[in-house]
Amino acid sequence: MKVLELYSGIGGMNYALHESGIAAKVVAAVDINPVANDVYRHNFPETALMNRNIQSINAQELNKLNVDVIFMSPPCQPFTRLGLKKDALDNRTCSLLHILSLIPELKNLRYILVENVKGFEISQMRDKLVDCIKSCGYVYRELILSPCQFGIPNSRHRYYLLAKKNNLKFCFKQSSLENNLLPDLFELLPKSKHLTLAEEKGKINPKSGSLCYTLDNILENTEESKYLVPSKLLQKRAWVLDIRTSENNGSCCFTKGYGRYAEGTGSVYCPFTDETIRLKYNEVANHENDSDKQMQILSDLKLRFFSPREVCRLMCFPEDFQFPEHITDKQKYRLLGNSINIHVVGRLILLLCTEHEDT
Repeated sequence: MKVLELYSGIGGMNYALHESGIAAKVVAAVDINPVANDVYRHNFPETALMNRNIQSINAQELNKLNVDVIFMSPPCQPFTRLGLKKDALDNRTCSLLHILSLIPELKNLRYILVENVKGFEISQMRDKLVDCIKSCGYVYRELILSPCQFGIPNSRHRYYLLAKKNNLKFCFKQSSLENNLLPDLFELLPKSKHLTLAEEKGKINPKSGSLCYTLDNILENTEESKYLVPSKLLQKRAWVLDIRTSENNGSCCFTKGYGRYAEGTGSVYCPFTDETIRLKYNEVANHENDSDKQMQILSDLKLRFFSPREVCRLMCFPEDFQFPEHITDKQKYRLLGNSINIHVVGRLILLLCTEHEDT
């Protein structure tokens, strides 16, 4: 099968396709971000990468490529909880609207996979997407999933739509939007290294209720001082940091603002125990009129940001994935925050392309 990877970013969908084991090849990738494209070319030099606006693509070009499959992760800002939620009125939805106008003209297209933020499922753009694929003769499934449901210690709830031509059968039934993969679906999937590790060394995450492995499995030996949370940030935002240790089996969703903002962008790491953290924060509270003393106590905790490689591991990028040398840490965090969880999408690609119907 021939795959078109739209909004290709740093190649998350391409990696997910490789992990799925499906016999398919990305014949073209499209993104307008030159930094992301540098990373994509570095890791997939053999893939035809178009550095252009998606709205400049026409159906004739895609039909020449004989595209069977489209993977896409359109801009999420129109639907995020922190955005203006302008939905279809946001100019950043124009490229997706353009794609929807092309789908009826694509002769060989059989499969579509869409990823976006949680919140997309209640948007006008979701309705336009569903109306388009239904009118073009596709059946579809919708899910909201997070890596922690697959044994991975990270929360990243995302909306997924899987669609295929209505002469092709899904391997699972669905009457409404699912917020989890049903147990019988996991039985259809080959056992993953993530789930195996969770079963061998994991524990139940109290927030998600899922069995996840601990963070010590993704940590690297890194230069501690390079990623320390700056004193200025500690002083202002110490009370809102989501602090994790090596024995924790969860972490917050990493966003493109990670490393610059403290709240709501991802977790930070502490090399000590949860008990030590609790005692130190109690000590800080006892010196509310002495900011210098507070900073001394907080500094003792050696709080640091997770390194880009550690974030890569939580998002299931393979170990041979590399950033070119000129990419800064700030750019790495931003690019990763805009990417996907490789393992989750790889599982969904496998389910999408499995043809037998569940009875």
